[in-house]
Amino acid sequence: MDEQERMEQGTGEILHPDLISSVNQDMPDEEMLYDLAELFRIFGDSTRIKILYVLFEAEMCVCDIAELLHMTQSAISHQLRVLKQSKLVKFRREGKTIYYSLADDHVRTIIGMGMEHLCE
Repeated sequence: MDEQERMEQGTGEILHPDLISSVNQDMPDEEMLYDLAELFRIFGDSTRIKILYVLFEAEMCVCDIAELLHMTQSAISHQLRVLKQSKLVKFRREGKTIYYSLADDHVRTIIGMGMEHLCE
């Protein structure tokens, strides 16, 4: 990009070309950044955050989550489906009952760090 193009785009003069080059090399591709934005969009819903926080504390079935959050089992199931598709929760079957838990320690870390940040 020449100086004229930078001026047209409003970027002006490049002050730190080495820094820009270094960051640009480490920049994930557009698809990865889109997927990251989608992941955080999932966390952007207060009902899903409540469910994730419940599962942060304990493995639970839909009926117990619904009771705890004062919501219908249908509403909880819908949100759990979104969370499963995003690989944030997993489930196991015990007889006729399905128990949900956080998918892995990464999800636990994200929630824990978010709570820490808010409590600072």
